[in-house]
Amino acid sequence: MTVSVDLEPLVDAAARELEDASAEEILRWACDTFGDAICVTSSMTDALLPHLASRVRPGIDVVFIDTGYHFAETIGTRDAVEAVYPVNLINITPVRTVEEQDRDLGPRLFGRNPDICCHLRKVEPLNRALEPYGAWISGLRREETEERRHAGVVEYDAKRDKVKVNPIARWSQEDVDSYIEEHGVLVNPLVYDGYPSIGCGPCTRRVAPGEDPRSGRWAGTGKTECGIHL
Repeated sequence: MTVSVDLEPLVDAAARELEDASAEEILRWACDTFGDAICVTSSMTDALLPHLASRVRPGIDVVFIDTGYHFAETIGTRDAVEAVYPVNLINITPVRTVEEQDRDLGPRLFGRNPDICCHLRKVEPLNRALEPYGAWISGLRREETEERRHAGVVEYDAKRDKVKVNPIARWSQEDVDSYIEEHGVLVNPLVYDGYPSIGCGPCTRRVAPGEDPRSGRWAGTGKTECGIHL
């Protein structure tokens, strides 16, 4: 069920009050405020966010967008998260299969127009998946890209009329690595094979040591975001 509240004042107050709060405190506020009308979204680069959220609210919905182009290792990580953690894994697929998209829009749309491909296979399915919820929890971090530098720990997602919660917005990569090590969190094996940021197989390449971790996403296109967070 959705939550009927005046979201913007709620967000403004929470963003101020929780700016210096721990990730667990931010998640506790979000889960107490929205109850069952909140979900986690995860790309399955690792299970940090599902692990963290399930400690606060066991059985929380975890939404995964299965684009049809994921690496086998990403699908395996999704399946492991569903098996290991106390979460309700929800697998969402685009309206068209890859084969139907190739038939209708031509093959290799990801190479010809990655913005349209991302919209059809990521953004639209997520918008559909989020319809029943009043809020969603993202793993977005400020240090990842320039576009994310000013992300709030709690934001109003005007496009979707939802509250967006970014509990690890202030975390560094060192914070992420420390949490994963301390709690033995599941990690996509591709991370250890040169893929620190993992998207769809055709649009993700290995990153050399010392490179920007997200430089392997849509390499050579100038694209840095799929559109979910814009």
